[in-house]
Amino acid sequence: MLQDSFGRVATDLRVSLTDRCNLRCSYCMPPEGLEWLPKPNLLTADEIVRLVTIAVERLGVTEVRYTGGEPLLRRELVDIVARTAALRPTPQVSLTTNGIGLSRLAASLAAAGLHRVNVSLDTLDRATFAKLAHRDRLPDVLEGLSAAETAGLRPVKVNTVLMRGFNEHEAVPLLRYCLDRGYELRFIEQMPLDAQHGWRRENMITADEILAMLRTAFDLVEDDPVERGSAPAELFLVDGGPARVGVIGSVTRPFCGACDRVRITADGQVRNCLFATDESDLRAAMRSGASDDELAERWRAAVRIKKAGHGIDDPAFLQPSRPMSAIGG
Repeated sequence: MLQDSFGRVATDLRVSLTDRCNLRCSYCMPPEGLEWLPKPNLLTADEIVRLVTIAVERLGVTEVRYTGGEPLLRRELVDIVARTAALRPTPQVSLTTNGIGLSRLAASLAAAGLHRVNVSLDTLDRATFAKLAHRDRLPDVLEGLSAAETAGLRPVKVNTVLMRGFNEHEAVPLLRYCLDRGYELRFIEQMPLDAQHGWRRENMITADEILAMLRTAFDLVEDDPVERGSAPAELFLVDGGPARVGVIGSVTRPFCGACDRVRITADGQVRNCLFATDESDLRAAMRSGASDDELAERWRAAVRIKKAGHGIDDPAFLQPSRPMSAIGG
C-alpha cells in the first residue's frame, strides 16, 4: 500500500498527461501562457501506463484520474484510457478537463472504458468566459458537457471556481443549469496555485459565502457525512434531493486528515499534495532501468513522508513553484 506516517492510504491516483492547455484562465496562468515542459521530459504513453499498472496491481490504487494541463490535448489519450481500463483489478477511470474537444472524443473515451468526467465551467456568460479564459470557447465547453452525458459518462461533474467581483453572481444560475441537465456541480474555493502568485485570501470566496449565496434560492441540507469518506466535496441535498451540490473548501475547510490522493506530474514526479514543495522522481529511475519492484518501493518511500496537511494557514506557507497546470488537478 501507499501509506504515510499518519496512517493515511493513497488509493486515488491523479496523473497529469500534459502541462499544456488551450485556455488561459486567470486563476491558473497568465494570458501569454507559460513555458511548456520540453517534450523529452514528458512521460511517454508506455511510461504512463507502466506507472499506473504498478499503482493498481502492486500498490492498491483503485481510482485513476487523468488530468492536465488539458488532457484532451494528449494524442494517445484514448489508448491510455483503454489500457488503464484493461487492468485487473479494474480501477475507476475518470478525466478532469476543460471540455474543449470533448464533444468529439466523449464517445470514443466511453468505449475505451472511461467511467466519468469532471468539466470546468466557471460562467454561463460568453463574454465573461472570454474575459476569464482569454479564449471565446464557451459553446465548445457546453457541447462537451452534453456529449459526455449522451455518451454515458455519468455522473457528469462540473467544477466551478467563483471569483469576487467577477462571477459570484452566477452561483445560483450555474446550479440551476446543472440541475436542469442532471450534472453534479462542485464549487471549489480558489486556491494559491496560479502561476502569477497573485492569490490573496481576502479575495477568495469562501465555502460559507458560497453556501449563503445558494441558500437564497435553494433549500440545502447536508448529505450523509459518512458517505463522503475521503472525498474533497461536502455534499448537500438540494430542495430535498436526490440532486446534490458539492462545496470543496480546500482553504477554509481542509480535509487533509482523510486525504487518499497521490499525484504523478507529466514529467514523472510523485507529489503528495497540490501544495507540496518537494517531489520524488520516478522518471529518472524508470529510464535508468529500475524494475517494477524498485519503482514501487521508491513510490512507497515518497508517500511515507507525506505531511500532515497543506499548511496554508501556517505563516511560513510558501506557494508551490509549479502552478496547477504543471501539477495536475
